[in-house]
Amino acid sequence: MSTPKVVIVGAGIVGTSLADELTGRGWTDVTVVDRGPLFATGGSTSHAPGLVFATNPSKTMTELAAYTCEKFSGLTHPDGWCFNHVGGLEVATTDVRWGDLHRKAGWAASRGVDHELLTPAECVAKYPLLDPDLILGGLYTPRDGLAKALRAVEAQATRATERGARFVGHQEVVDVIESNGSVRGVRTTTGTFDADIVVCCTGFWGREFGRRVGLTIPLVPMAHQYAYTTPLASRKGVNSAVAEASLPILRHQDQDLYYREHGDRLGIGYYGHRPMPTDVSALDHESTISLEEMPSKVMFTPDDFTQAWEQSTRLLPELATGKVEEGFNGIFSFTPDGHSVVGEHRELHGFWVAEAVWVTHSAGIARTVAESMIDGAASVDTHEFDLYRFEEAGLTDDAILATSSQSFVEVYDVIHPHDQRTAPRQVRTSPFYDRQVALGAQFWEAGFWERPAWFEANQGLLDDLVAGGFGIPERDSWSARHWSPISVAEAAHTRSHVALYDMTPLTRYELSGPGALDLLQQLTTNNLDKSVGSVTYTLMLDEKGGVRSDLTVARLADDVFQVGANGPVDFDWIARHLPTDGVTLRDITGATCCLGLWGPSAREVLAPLTPTDLTNEGLRYFRCVQTTIGPIPVTLMRVSYVGELGWEIYTGAEYGRGLWDLLMTAGHEHRIIPAGRIAFNALRIEKGYRSAGTDMTTEHTPDAAGLGFAVRMSKDDFVGKSALAERVSTTRLRTLRFTDPTAVVLGKEPVSVGGAVVGYITSAAWSPTQRACLAYAWLPADLEDGVEVSVAYQRTTYRAVLGPDVSVDPAMSRIRK
Repeated sequence: MSTPKVVIVGAGIVGTSLADELTGRGWTDVTVVDRGPLFATGGSTSHAPGLVFATNPSKTMTELAAYTCEKFSGLTHPDGWCFNHVGGLEVATTDVRWGDLHRKAGWAASRGVDHELLTPAECVAKYPLLDPDLILGGLYTPRDGLAKALRAVEAQATRATERGARFVGHQEVVDVIESNGSVRGVRTTTGTFDADIVVCCTGFWGREFGRRVGLTIPLVPMAHQYAYTTPLASRKGVNSAVAEASLPILRHQDQDLYYREHGDRLGIGYYGHRPMPTDVSALDHESTISLEEMPSKVMFTPDDFTQAWEQSTRLLPELATGKVEEGFNGIFSFTPDGHSVVGEHRELHGFWVAEAVWVTHSAGIARTVAESMIDGAASVDTHEFDLYRFEEAGLTDDAILATSSQSFVEVYDVIHPHDQRTAPRQVRTSPFYDRQVALGAQFWEAGFWERPAWFEANQGLLDDLVAGGFGIPERDSWSARHWSPISVAEAAHTRSHVALYDMTPLTRYELSGPGALDLLQQLTTNNLDKSVGSVTYTLMLDEKGGVRSDLTVARLADDVFQVGANGPVDFDWIARHLPTDGVTLRDITGATCCLGLWGPSAREVLAPLTPTDLTNEGLRYFRCVQTTIGPIPVTLMRVSYVGELGWEIYTGAEYGRGLWDLLMTAGHEHRIIPAGRIAFNALRIEKGYRSAGTDMTTEHTPDAAGLGFAVRMSKDDFVGKSALAERVSTTRLRTLRFTDPTAVVLGKEPVSVGGAVVGYITSAAWSPTQRACLAYAWLPADLEDGVEVSVAYQRTTYRAVLGPDVSVDPAMSRIRK
C-alpha cells in the first residue's frame, strides 16, 4: 500500500525526529529539506545545550520529555553518546524554592519519574563545586541528562534514510504549493518537491513561514545568554573528550541560571536578563555556517550577564578564580504560554506545524505528530500545545510579544496555579464589568476575559458567617495566594439564599442549518435528537475514545443549536467536521452575555420579572425557553453547574448591564449577592461536576471520568464509538474528603495508598458544606469508598478518605424543586 508523500521543512532535532518516527511506522516517502547545510543547519538545534528534564507542571510534557530521554539513550553515533544520563540537580536557596521543589517532587512521584530530595550535604556529594552554606536542599532526578543534539539528529537521520527517507540541504523554501485547499508540495530556490503533507519544523523561523499559508504561529524568537568559563582546576582530567560531562545538570532557578560541563569548563545559561526579541529577517542566512558562526547565535552582550556571573561565583566559589571566556546569545522560540505549537492547518489540508519545540520534548512531540497523522489521534493528550488553543485576541502581534516576553521572564520562576497574566489585561470584559469593579471584584484572567474571583463587597457576609460560629481555617502562605475567605462566604450564601454569577466568558457557538443535528449526532456521545427547548449534556471524543471536551447543547429551533463549549480547540474540532454545505458555525460569545442565577431563592427573584411559568412543571430541569425579563429578550436555560435551583440567562451584550441591574434590584429583598469563580469551583466540586481539560482529557474514557451517563452506545455511529467499545480503564476519577479541616491542596499532588503512589489530584476546593477540602483524583479503579489515602502537599502529608462523587444533594431535590 502506498503512503503519503511527506515533505518536512527543517532538519533540526524536531524535523529529523519526525522523519524517524514516520519511517519507523511505515511512511517511508519522506523528504526533509533545510535552508542550511546538513546537519548543523544554523538553527537552534545547532547550539542547543541539550538539557533534558522530564519533570514539568504538565503531565503530558513530562511524558514527552521522558520519551525523549529514553529514545535518545538508545541512539548510536560513531562519535559517541547521543544521551548522557548525568542526572539533574535543582537547588533551592530560598524557602519558597525549597517548597517548590517538594511540589515538583510530587509531580515526579505521581508520574513515575525517579527522583530524590537531598540535603545540602547530599547536594554537595553530587556536585562538589557547590557552596553548602548557600543552599537549603535539592531535587535530584537521575534519569535526566544531556542530549548531544547534533548527534541525535544525525543518528535519527541515518536510520530514517535507511528506511527510505532523504535529506536535502541548502534548500530555501520560497513557496508552499497548494490546490483546492490542500498542499501539493513546496518550491525551493532549486526546484520543486511534491507532497501530500508538508510539515513546518522551521524553529524560530516558524512564524514567518506560517504567514506564507495564512497561518498565525504565535511564537517570538528570543535571544538567551550562554557563556563558557575558563577551565576549572578541580575538573582538569575528570572528563574525557568523549564523555564531556559527568556532573549532573545543575539548575539554580532562584537566580535564573543553569550549568552543564564541557570537559573542564562550565557552560552557564541565563534567563535573568531582559527579554531580547529578535528580528529573524535581519539574520544572515547567506554566509558559511559553522558550529562557531550561525544565524541562531548572535553577539554576546556582557552587560546583561553581570548579575549572572556574580550569582554563579556565590553558588560555585571556584568560578571566582576564573572568568567568562566566551559567550553568545542563542535564539530560541518562546510562546504566550510556554508550550509548543502543534497541529494541522484547518484551512489548508496537509499542512502541519511542529514549532516552539525544545530538545527536551523533541522526540515526544515528533511521536505525537506521527501518531496524529497516521492513527488520527495521539497516545497522549495534546490540548496544551494544540495549534488552535489560542483566543483571537491572543494572536495579535502586540499580544504575542507581551505574553511570550512574560513566558521568558517567568521560565524559571516559582509559578502559582493562579498566578495571573500581567499584560495585556482588560482586553475582554463582560457588560457587567463596571458594576463588578464598583463592588470590589478581584479578577482572575483566562482567555483574555476578566473574571471575578470574589467580591470585597461581600466582606459583611464573611463577618456574619464567622460571628455565627462558622470557622474557616487559616491557609498556608502558598494556598492563600490569589484567594480570600470571602469566597467561602459566597459559596455558603449561594446554598442558603441566592447569588448571581457572571458566566459570560463561557464559550458559546451557534450551529445552524438543515445539517446541524446530523453533525452534532456524529460528533457527540449523547442523543441530541430531542424536541425544541431541550438541553443536553454531551461529550466529544477523539478517534481513540478519549474525552476531548464536554458540551451543553440547547435546541433553540429545529435547525438552530446553542453549544456551550470550552474554548477555541472545540471550535476547531467542530469546524474540521463541517459538511461542505448545510451547516453554519458561529462563535457568538462576544456578542452575547450570560448570568447564572442560582440558589434556593432564585425563583422568587426571577418569577416577577418574566411572563414565563418558572414552576417545575412550567420549565423543567434541562429545558430552555426564549422569553423576556422586563424589556430584555433572553434565553432561559434551566441548568445549574453549582447544584442549586436556577437558570443560566443569556441575552445580547447590549442588554447586559440592564439585565444585571434588573436582577440585582429584584433580588435585594432576597439578599442576592454577586459571587465569583472560587465559590463557583467549590460548589461544582461539591456537586460532583467535572471540568474538561482539568479533570478529564483524551487520556480518559467517559465511564472512568464518571460521565458514562452522557454516552448513548445505542446511537448511530459517532466519533470514538468503536474505540470506546474496546477500551478498558484501570483508573477512575474519584472524590476525596480530607480528614483535617485545615488541609488544602491545589491540584497535581500525588496520592498514595499504603506508602505507594497510586494517582494524582486534578481539582480541589474547600467545601463550605462539608467544612473540609474536597478533591478529585485519578486512582486505581478497584479502590472502594472509605479507603484512606495520603496526599503529599509540599512539605506536608494529609490524610483523606474516598467517598461518593456527589457530596451535596445526591438526589437532585434542590436543583429540581
